[in-house]
Amino acid sequence: MRAYLASSIGVACTAALALPLALYPGPAHARAERAATSGSTQSLPLLPLASGGLDRGVAASGGDTGDRGVAAPDVRPFSLVGVVWDRPSADLRARVQVRTRAVGSGEWSPWRELLPYEDEAPDPGSPERRSARAHGGTAPLWVGDSDGVQARVRAERTATADADGRAVADEGADGRAAADEGADGRAVAGGVRAAALPAGLRLELVDPGEAPAPPPGRGALRALPAHPVPPRPVPPRPARTHPVPTRPAPPQPVPTRPVRTHPVPSRPAPPRSAPTHPAPTPGGAGAAPGAKPSAGSSSGKPSAGLPSGKPSPDPSSPRPSPSKTTAGPLPSPAPSTQPPSALGAEVIKASAAGHTAPRPRIITRAGWGADEKIREKGHVYSKTVKVAFIHHTVTGNKYSCSQAPSVLRSIYRYHVKSLRWRDYGYNFTIDKCGKIYEGRSGGVAKAVRGAHTLGFNTNSMGVAVLGTFSTKKPPAKAVKAIAKLTAWKLGLFKRNPRGTTHLVSGGGNKYKKGTSVKLHVIAGHRDGFATECPGKRLYKKLGSVRKTAARLQGR
Repeated sequence: MRAYLASSIGVACTAALALPLALYPGPAHARAERAATSGSTQSLPLLPLASGGLDRGVAASGGDTGDRGVAAPDVRPFSLVGVVWDRPSADLRARVQVRTRAVGSGEWSPWRELLPYEDEAPDPGSPERRSARAHGGTAPLWVGDSDGVQARVRAERTATADADGRAVADEGADGRAAADEGADGRAVAGGVRAAALPAGLRLELVDPGEAPAPPPGRGALRALPAHPVPPRPVPPRPARTHPVPTRPAPPQPVPTRPVRTHPVPSRPAPPRSAPTHPAPTPGGAGAAPGAKPSAGSSSGKPSAGLPSGKPSPDPSSPRPSPSKTTAGPLPSPAPSTQPPSALGAEVIKASAAGHTAPRPRIITRAGWGADEKIREKGHVYSKTVKVAFIHHTVTGNKYSCSQAPSVLRSIYRYHVKSLRWRDYGYNFTIDKCGKIYEGRSGGVAKAVRGAHTLGFNTNSMGVAVLGTFSTKKPPAKAVKAIAKLTAWKLGLFKRNPRGTTHLVSGGGNKYKKGTSVKLHVIAGHRDGFATECPGKRLYKKLGSVRKTAARLQGR
């Protein structure tokens, strides 16, 4: 975290925001979009603050260094807040705080901090980040059902030098900043300069809405038993080899053909006496003896009789051989081994992998109520998955497990509608009760490219635990779920959870673009970017996660 200096401006901000909420009639100034089932987003511009309160006559503009704030009463209910600005590459050098009023009780929360989100984003140069629609923003914060909000953004202060080149102190003897504010909200005296704020600052209020009931059988992918793949190839092998010995059986009637030719030498005996008795020949013209001599009278005529025998076995032989070789063994295992449609590639990958792990139960996007209409169509894939980056969502820990789907829908909407990403950023999310949720769409068994680790989204996957774990210990169930999920998914791509690998940086604040970086196969977000994520307490658990995941793979 950056260091921030106390200032009389902060006192002015607090005083301004403590004024009656009628200062900012929210709905009259909010740009909103509404959908009955998928939720809504209210966008409130953050206005410059003056010593006398909110100056609504001054529009937000780029390059303005004055502090910003908003006090909004009677807004529509919301459950998640965040601050966004126009350009994703712009750096927010400021402290952002919000407080909200709970629905029903009317009680105001204490001021809570919104942390920067610059490091959990699409890769630099990617179409998702280069899009003209993309925005920068803070991490969202889950606040529960609320109907009132106050927010303040205080620019970072830096000391300036005096005529002798000495740094001028930012704070007076009483501990307050010596800087004063002009009418335009800028620090103008006392040797303190405020950093410029990005253009287009606004507060986003997200309502997750009500999730529709998922179609039957599509709410979750059931857990598969341990190492389900090796037994599956066993039944088909005998099925394919067993019919093979039976295929030569039909051609066996061919040896019966000599039976027809064998009587021929025995029957010519009566015809030899025929020349001595020519009269019986006309009388026996319609009898069999008359026909048999003609068939056996010359060596060439029996060959003419063989073709008439060959057609009968030929049509019979194709019946058993093609039907049994192509259709016989293949359809038989289908009813028992056919995997779910969403995991068709999983069986193929896992069967080729040397070490596999059971697939844990995964709640699908339909299960947590993702509105598929708001995301971009299509998907973007990597070639493989080499690293699993672990994150915490920094959305706070004040949620119940039953609220987790609502938290996911709120983050999803914030990512897509406020930050303008193509879809939910993480590939998977885990709640405090250890439930695993499908994140970005495209197939849980595939190498879907997410927006979770700036510079390293290619050939990796992002797993986020709902909550903030800088000082709070992560729940044991969540840590165990990380191990189960990574063991299964990394096993599909033949990765050892206790191993290391290399990724090429796409650019970031820790590694320059093009740098080959050695990483743990199960790594923390901070391993690829200079950030506190996934929180000090969760990061300490990654060693045990690697060990458990490797054991689940049978290593």
